[in-house]
Amino acid sequence: MKPRPPAPARRVAAARRLACWSLLAAGTMLVACNRPRDPIIVGGGMVVLENQTAHEWRNVVVTVNDHFRGGTPVLLPGGRMTGPLRDFRTAFGQRFDRGRQSVFKVEVTATDATGAPVRLTWDGKRIVSR
Repeated sequence: MKPRPPAPARRVAAARRLACWSLLAAGTMLVACNRPRDPIIVGGGMVVLENQTAHEWRNVVVTVNDHFRGGTPVLLPGGRMTGPLRDFRTAFGQRFDRGRQSVFKVEVTATDATGAPVRLTWDGKRIVSR
C-alpha cells in the first residue's frame, strides 16, 4: 500500500482539479449560451440582413409587409445590409411610415453564387423559412 501524500500536497491537487472542472464548466456554458444571430433583425427603424452563408448573394430584394421594397445588387458572405425603413418604397413610390405602420413581415429573395435561389422569411418574431 502506498503512503498518502502530505496534507498540503492533497490540497493543491484538489484545488487544481477544482480549477480544471470550473474552467471546463465555464467554457461549456459560454458555448451553450452563445446562440447564433438571426439573419434578419428589425428594430430601431432599421432592417438588418446578414448573409450567414459561404456564398455571395446577388440581386437581393427585401420586401417589408408585402409592399415596401429595397435591396442591394450583391451581399458578400458574412456581409450585412442595413436599411432604414423610411427608404423602403412601394411600386408607386410611397415610403414606409413608421408613425402609421409596424413591421409584421420581411421577405428576402436572392440568388447565390451557384445559381440557387435564396429565400428568408421573418414573421415579426422569428425566421420561419430559410
